[in-house]
Amino acid sequence: MTSEESPDHVRHRPPTALDKPRSVIVACPQFKSAINLSRIVRLAGCCGIEHVIACGNNRIDATVARDAAKSLHIERRRTLPQRLVELKADGFSLIGLEQTKTSKDLHHFCFPRKMVLVVGHERIGIDASIMPLLDEVVEIPVYGMPYSYNVATATTMALYEYCKQFPNG
Repeated sequence: MTSEESPDHVRHRPPTALDKPRSVIVACPQFKSAINLSRIVRLAGCCGIEHVIACGNNRIDATVARDAAKSLHIERRRTLPQRLVELKADGFSLIGLEQTKTSKDLHHFCFPRKMVLVVGHERIGIDASIMPLLDEVVEIPVYGMPYSYNVATATTMALYEYCKQFPNG
């Protein structure tokens, strides 16, 4: 008997309802790869995040993003700094996902409930013009080579930690 035939196997469980919407926005630069943006859009949908800011003109691959591409607001911007200033004025904490000399270990970081998770470009990280705007910077420890995780993978790990801290929204 295969797992697909098993009476205990559930292929797709309906989404878990949140007590309240998540006050999280994921802000992305222009990526080198449209696949990374598509994976982050899918991730946002699975985490119950309703808003992604995407810079540039990367298209979203519907086969990767799946239904999330239709179920959340994707805000297109040429650049991030001005929009981040506006969101900060609206009470959002700006949390960067980056390796710096003062970044905090993701495993011990307490996320603010209302935040913008700012992720960096695959090769150059978060732009230097954005770093001074951030309230906090978190990094994911790396235990082997290469020196950092793929941007979509790192975003997944950070949002998993956020959802673990705020499981009901």
